[in-house]
Amino acid sequence: MSLKYKATQKSIEGLLRTVFRARVTGLENFPKEGPVIVASNHLAFLDSVIISALMPRRVAFLAKAEYVNSPGVRGKLMKTLFQVIDIIPVNRSDKKESMKALDKALERLNDGKVFGIYPEGTRSRDGYLYKGKIGVAWLAHMTGATVVPVGLIGTDKIQKPGSNMVYPHRFTVRVGEPMTFEKLGPAMSGKQRRETTDTIMDAIAQLSGQPRKNDYNVSPSAERDSGA
Repeated sequence: MSLKYKATQKSIEGLLRTVFRARVTGLENFPKEGPVIVASNHLAFLDSVIISALMPRRVAFLAKAEYVNSPGVRGKLMKTLFQVIDIIPVNRSDKKESMKALDKALERLNDGKVFGIYPEGTRSRDGYLYKGKIGVAWLAHMTGATVVPVGLIGTDKIQKPGSNMVYPHRFTVRVGEPMTFEKLGPAMSGKQRRETTDTIMDAIAQLSGQPRKNDYNVSPSAERDSGA
C-alpha cells in the first residue's frame, strides 16, 4: 500500500470505530495474498469507503462517474477521495464504459489484487437483498479469484436513501468464509454464471440477515429514465 493510502485508511478506520462504533467480525477469513473478490450487499453510498477502510488489504471499487463530475467543491473533494481510496469512476449509462470497467477489474485480479463488487448493482432503498447480477461470477470464473462474501448491517442508518446527511449510527461488517470457484475462462456457461452468482448471494444473505427479493434492483436514475 502507498503511504498516502495507508494514512487515509487508518484515519477513516479510526473515525468509523470511534464515532460510528463500527463492529467488524470475520477478518481472519480474509486471504493474506492472491486475487480476491469482495462481494457485498449495498445499503449506502458510504459502503465502499467503509469496506476500503476496514479490510486488511487495499480494495478497488467502481462507482458512478457523476459523483466526481459534480460541479464545485463537492466534485473536487469526491474526486480526491476516490483517487486516494482506489474507487474508479465509471459512466454506467455507456455500455462500452461498463465493459471497460470489468476489464479494469479483471486486470487487478490477474495482478493478484483485491476488487470489490456489489452484485445487486445498486443500493437497496427498502432493505431487501435483490437478485445478483452475473458479473461477479464472470470475474470469479475468469480469474479463479477467491470470493469473500461480506454482509453490511446498519450502514443505511448512517446515510438514509436520498439524503446527503451523515449520522453517527452504529453498524456491523461481517466477513464470511472465502469461497472458491473453478477457473473456466471464456468457456463458462450462462448456467454456471447464474448458479455461482446465486451461491454468492446466499452467502451474503446469511451474513446480512436481509429478506430476499427475486428481482433485479433498479437505480433511481434508471427509474426516472423509464418514466417509472
